[in-house]
Amino acid sequence: MENKPSTPTTEALNADDCWRVLMGVSLGRLAVCVDERPELFPLNFRTDQETIVFRTGPGTKLSAVLDGSPVALEADGINSRTNAAWSVVVKGHATEVDQTDEFLATIAQLLFPWNPGKKDHFVRITPDAITGRRFTIALPQTWDITLDAATRAGFE
Repeated sequence: MENKPSTPTTEALNADDCWRVLMGVSLGRLAVCVDERPELFPLNFRTDQETIVFRTGPGTKLSAVLDGSPVALEADGINSRTNAAWSVVVKGHATEVDQTDEFLATIAQLLFPWNPGKKDHFVRITPDAITGRRFTIALPQTWDITLDAATRAGFE
């Protein structure tokens, strides 16, 4: 009897599950359009009542998110105990946050920039859509392929 590895499973996450996993991470990738070309920026963020909040300084990223164009944030994670991973994408529009005393005393206190420099702008992404999936990571022997095998497969 041949021992075949199990097929990885993929599960769509509902919006509540997406927000739940996003609350447990703080690093994501922001996708914006700059000069009609996609750009990606790694950033740290926090969730706040089903929105995404991050801080940044003046520059390309701030200009791009505030020009009114749609933005997307992608974040993912892995549970090494269960061999399960997840990925969530939030699509929406960004606006600069009014820095009220309440905001500065709550969510702003949780946003620590990793990169040095003045990061005095807070931005909120309000989603139009949120999607996610959870999947079992395939065992390495199921995806490890040698160049010889790849070349041979191309000729068959």
